[in-house]
This record gives sequence, structure tokens and C-alpha cells, in this order.
Amino acid sequence: MSSVDQRTLRFKVQNITSLPTIPANVKRLLSLMEKPKITLDEFSRFVANDPALTVKVLKMVNSAFYGFPGRISSVSHAIMLLGLNVLKGLLLGVSVCEMMEKSMVGLWEHSLRCAVAARSIALRKGMKKPDEVSVAALLHDIGKVILILEFSEVYAEALRDAEDKEIIITEAELLHFAEPHAGVGRLLFERWNFPANLVEIVAFHHKPQLAKLAPLETAIVHFSDILVRARGLGFAGDSFIPAVHPASFERLQLTEKDLEEILSELEASAEIATP
Repeated sequence: MSSVDQRTLRFKVQNITSLPTIPANVKRLLSLMEKPKITLDEFSRFVANDPALTVKVLKMVNSAFYGFPGRISSVSHAIMLLGLNVLKGLLLGVSVCEMMEKSMVGLWEHSLRCAVAARSIALRKGMKKPDEVSVAALLHDIGKVILILEFSEVYAEALRDAEDKEIIITEAELLHFAEPHAGVGRLLFERWNFPANLVEIVAFHHKPQLAKLAPLETAIVHFSDILVRARGLGFAGDSFIPAVHPASFERLQLTEKDLEEILSELEASAEIATP
């Protein structure tokens, strides 16, 4: 059985902008994001110089999902309304969506639907920054992309194990990797200078009981992931529906009416499936 140790995983993440499997435009974006301090002006100029990326970002923020249908005409305007961290996450999302889909068919749709569900729940919980929760949900499985791109044969074994042993993909990953996709996602978010609460959400979306900085946000992404799996929207690496952690379910306090409305919004989100 093939296995990848912690040192190798960390090396790949630390050197992500030099990995041959990462497209040139994504490498440029990641190099920019790795700068400890980046100005709004610098960020806006970078996006403006890539017309295709600009179109993708504006399509996302002007979709009904973000609540600004047809109202945002520039990246700088989007940054003003949504904030730099949300825009960084969206840029990553639309930049790696093709990589997601090529590495695992259905992963982009799964991720996007999770973002829709997470934002819907965050709004119902009266959270001040629902879009940050949504971005964490959009990128919660990004560790899978790195594992698949850099260790394709090993990850194929993990996928087969998930199916043959009838276990969830996280358990199958741990048979082959020192860290599952959530751990790799944490390393990536730290590398990209995301706030600690967003790092925590990605790190613990399968173990929400461990979240200290953002327990509610982590519970939301955890629940959204399972809800999207239960509806059979997209593909996350296995065909099983994990149990919702009891503490998260208790923390969210969602009513039957809430769930009906969230599911309705999920079904209506197909329009933004391909940025």
C-alpha cells in the first residue's frame, strides 16, 4: 500500500507555486496571495489584468447567490462590498474550479453547493460575515485537489479503498496520507495568509467539535457538506453520507422550515455551477 508522509506533504504545500501541475495563472495568483501584506489596489490591478478571471469573478458576485444581482461592475467595487478575504477566496475558487473538475468530476459542484448552503445557514443564524463562511465552504475540499494533482496514483488507491471498504473518503485518505484533505487544506490556508478562523473551519469541517475560534462557522460548513452529500449534488470522493456531529446539530438549532428553505435554495443554485 502506497503512503505519503508528513514531510512530503508539507514540502508540496510550501512549494505550491513551483509545482508543475498548477497552471501558470493560478501560480501567479498564489504568489500574490502569499505576500504577507497586499493592498486592495494591488489586488484589483492583478485581477483587472486578467479579463477572463475578471468575468468569472463578476459573474459569481452578481449571481443571486451573493445578493447583488447585476449591481457590481468592477472588482474594486466587489472588494468594497465583500471584503478582501472573501474576494481572495472567490478568486481562488474560480481559478481552481477547472482543476477541481479535472481532478475529480463533481467536486466543483459539491463545493459550490456547500457554499450556497453555508451562506443560507449563516444568514439564518444572523452572522455578521456570512460570505466568509460561504468562501470557507467553497474551498473546504481544496486539499483534495493538491492530493490528487501531486499524488494521483496514491489518491486513486484511496478512492478505491473508500468504495471497496465502504468508508468515507477522509478515512480512506488516512490509509495513504499522513494528513487527510482537511489537514492539507489547513496548510494551504496558512500558506495563503487567510485569517485564523477560516483556517480553522477548513481544518475541522469533519471534526467541528475541535473548533475553538469559530465553532459556529465550522458547524455550518460541516452541516452544509453533509446536507449537499445527502441531496446527491456533485461528488466529494465517496457515496456515503456521514453522520452530523450531535453538538453541531444542537448548535445550529435549525427548524424544519429552515431546512426546507435551505434545500430549496440549493436546488435553485444550478445557475452558478460553472463560473
